[in-house]
Amino acid sequence: MDEKDRELLAQLEGNARLPVATLARRLGLARSTVQARIERLEEKGIIAGYALRLGDAARGDRIRATVLIAIEPRSTPAVLARLKTLAAVETAHTASGRFDMILQLAAASTTELDQTLDAIGEIDGVKSSESLIHLSTRINRLG
Repeated sequence: MDEKDRELLAQLEGNARLPVATLARRLGLARSTVQARIERLEEKGIIAGYALRLGDAARGDRIRATVLIAIEPRSTPAVLARLKTLAAVETAHTASGRFDMILQLAAASTTELDQTLDAIGEIDGVKSSESLIHLSTRINRLG
């Protein structure tokens, strides 16, 4: 990856719907060159896909939480399989340190959040968990 690829990725991170012609103009490259770079970045897995990212207006009524979980040795695959069935679990990241996994949750109500937290605690292989309820967003560089 060179500097132009990094500039291209920065432009796409800001707005993945930018037309190739606009990207080419901003980067000072030919349209065909930009198209070829995008295809190469996709083939290499650097660009993994394009997705809709909801704004706060669409997500504002959701209660968000971060859950830290400690998992029994060799239980990660089974725990992940069960977490995938819980609709409120948006993301799951492995982690180093005291906890083995970091989960991002979003629920429509405190009741739904509470039920999800209970379900996580009941998963075979989950040793312990700690929940952090999000109150307000002060910095959001993700969009």
